[in-house]
Formats: sequence, structure tokens, C-alpha cells
Amino acid sequence: MTIAITGGVELPAFREDVELRTADGLTLVGELALPETADPVATLVCLHPLPTHGGFMDSHIIRKAAARLPALADVAVLRFNFRGVTSPRGTSEGSFGDGVDERHDLAAAMALVAQRQLPHPWLVGWSFGTEVALKWGLEHPVEGAILLSPPLRRTTEPELAAWAGSGKRLVAVVPEHDDYLKPPEATARFAAAVPEAEVVAVDDGKHLWVGEKQTARVLTEIVRVVNPAALPLPTEWPV
Repeated sequence: MTIAITGGVELPAFREDVELRTADGLTLVGELALPETADPVATLVCLHPLPTHGGFMDSHIIRKAAARLPALADVAVLRFNFRGVTSPRGTSEGSFGDGVDERHDLAAAMALVAQRQLPHPWLVGWSFGTEVALKWGLEHPVEGAILLSPPLRRTTEPELAAWAGSGKRLVAVVPEHDDYLKPPEATARFAAAVPEAEVVAVDDGKHLWVGEKQTARVLTEIVRVVNPAALPLPTEWPV
């Protein structure tokens, strides 16, 4: 017997509530999900959408990555609330830092990755989370960054251009009908600043990636980057 892997289905994983301590003295709440049956081959450090517009560690793509990918792709998934953000897991201390103070939040997450000796970390940012990844990701030993619906609004041109020649892979997954940055403009801006960056245009996609078809596409693009041997992702799970 099998079940369809859709919606809120949570596949088996070792899940642990974690706390992150920032250099400026805040405690952030999060969760680490690890594969049950194998050592992780890569680690996703998930950076959620804009807190002032409802973004949190349970924003659906990030929640579904944590629910599915440890089992389907043998990856570790670390997700957490940025400062001042509340979710069912709890509330992270502090207040919204407009992408600047969140530098410390990312550093705290990467400290946990190092402490746990989690392999091959990748930043997975969504919307506002992509700004944090682009602004501060180069300060850390990451393999690269996967950018979901990047607005490129808070990221300065010098910050973006700094990724060129960094040796870190940059993959932007851009929906056709994005509210802020559509594929043609994204392609032009990344090509000018980071020629080696890869822009993946997703037909019929929207900024919030609503619906199982779009969710599956986004998770597939993430796995294509971090563990392509796990593709294609199963759509059913034995029970």
C-alpha cells in the first residue's frame, strides 16, 4: 500500500527542535530534519520569505522540503525563524532587521551546521531569504545558494557581483509570473553580474509557488542541484 506524496504529508525523518544563538545575543527557534536510513549527502539551510508579509519557517515550500527531502533525497534540512518571527515551533527573539541584522541569524545557523558536522551545506532562500543568502552567504563555507523567487531588491549590485568567480554555485529558480522579477529580467541581471549563475525559468509559476505541481517542480530543482542521483523524486510512499 502506498500514499500520494502531496500537501501536508510528512515522510519519516529524525526531527529535532533546535535553538540558534546569535552573536548579538538572541535565541532563534528552528528544526533540524535528518534522513532516517542513511547519512545525509548534503545539507539545506532554509531561509524563509519576508517576515513582515507572513514568511516563517513553515512557509509551505520550506515546510515541505523538511517534510519530504530527508526521506526522498538523503539531505539534512535546517529551517528556523528569523529574528522576531513566530511559528508553531515558537518565537525567535529580536525584531525584523530588514536583511541586515539577519546576517547574524544566518551565521548562527551555519554555526550549528559546523557543530553537527553536517555535509555540503547549501543555502536555500525564498524571496526575502534570497536577499539574506546573497548579502551574507559568501561569509560562510557553503557549496552555493539556490534562490527561489529572488526579488533582487535589497541585494546591491556589488553584493551580487561578489558571487562572480567565488567558486560557489548560484542557481535562481524564477517563476514566469513572478511579482517582482520575471525570468527575462532575472536572466539579464544575473548574466551581467554573475555570468556563471544559472537561471531556471518555470512556466506558469508564481512567486508563492502555490499548488502541488509547482511545489514538486521547486523541490525537484533543489534536488537536481544538491543530489541529482535521487531524481526523479517519487510521488508515492509505501505505508
